[in-house]
Amino acid sequence: MLAAFFFIRFWVLAQLDQEAVKRAAYFAPLQGVEKGAYWVYQLSNTVLLVCIGVFPLRWLPLWIFCTGLFVSLAGLAMLLWAVFSFAAPAENGIRQTGIYRLSRNPMYLAYFIFFLGCAILAQSLILLILLLVFQIASHFIILSEERWCTEKFGEAYRQYMKKVRRYL
Repeated sequence: MLAAFFFIRFWVLAQLDQEAVKRAAYFAPLQGVEKGAYWVYQLSNTVLLVCIGVFPLRWLPLWIFCTGLFVSLAGLAMLLWAVFSFAAPAENGIRQTGIYRLSRNPMYLAYFIFFLGCAILAQSLILLILLLVFQIASHFIILSEERWCTEKFGEAYRQYMKKVRRYL
């Protein structure tokens, strides 16, 4: 599962557009509590990935395993869709097609869904708690990105924010 995540997030994106890899790695200027949230985001992301790679999958009960598998695969599918959309930026810089018609932050949403599926597969409360910490920190990163986009794109981005939800 983790190999598929890295394959989509890095290899597929790089094959589609090298500049998109740089854009995806860019963090908007951070202010106040966002600076601390950035470090919590980075640390929780790293710990989540390590734990997912180390924690064993639990096959029983089978319905929980199947649920976790479905959720994690849904996260990977969403990530793939987001990567394809992200790799082809709009002329005005505001992607409003593909999955970006449904969510302003589909990659963050895909990460959450994928990590949630992994926590279910491992039946791990530790992974679930790490995921919640990761998601709270991500929210602050997203707020900084929205502020940056509003400054950069002005009214066009404000109109996009009115039409499309932050998450779903």
